[in-house]
Amino acid sequence: MNSLDGVMVIGLTGQTGAGKSTVSRIFVQNGFRLIDADAISRLVVKRGSHCLADLRECFSDVILTPEGDLDRKAMAAIVFSDRHKLEMLNTIMYPYIMGEILRMIHRFSQQNHKLILLDAPTLFESRADDFCDLIISVVANAELRLKRIMDRDHISECAAIQRMESQLPETFFREHSDTVLENNSSFEELAEAAEELSAKLIRYYETKYGAFV
Repeated sequence: MNSLDGVMVIGLTGQTGAGKSTVSRIFVQNGFRLIDADAISRLVVKRGSHCLADLRECFSDVILTPEGDLDRKAMAAIVFSDRHKLEMLNTIMYPYIMGEILRMIHRFSQQNHKLILLDAPTLFESRADDFCDLIISVVANAELRLKRIMDRDHISECAAIQRMESQLPETFFREHSDTVLENNSSFEELAEAAEELSAKLIRYYETKYGAFV
């Protein structure tokens, strides 16, 4: 749980392909300030960064483009087929990502933005759940997620399955979340559920702290 008075951080996570981005969009439309862990993960590995240098030392130049940027496809091919290498990647990147998340929470608080959504696919693995007052997970059945991932990322079935298997199981999300949203139907129904949940959380916040900015 975060230690900033009057700040409420909602953690949003879940299975890849389940529809987390839809829920995130609805919360942001309703006034939540967004911390996007995916965007942060891209920021911390920009060319010339300490994090990229650490990754290069661990995985060699094969993870770099000719221009010296991180080759995300090359990195994905390495880590999603080898759980040990995925753990190595996460061990290197998580401290950099966590530091930036903390800075953003403090920055929002100083700007008097007190209701924050932390959108993080690896919320539990990175221990970012420690910052959260409440955790929402989005889940869906495997067949639907497989098709969505293939369509979204333009990858093969084998590559999509590797990404799915690299995540925590659905039972973990259900056991470690305060709220679980299921997306086994349409994204419109998921959006309606997200609208209802965000409104409920806003009412709770306003009851406890007063109106938020």
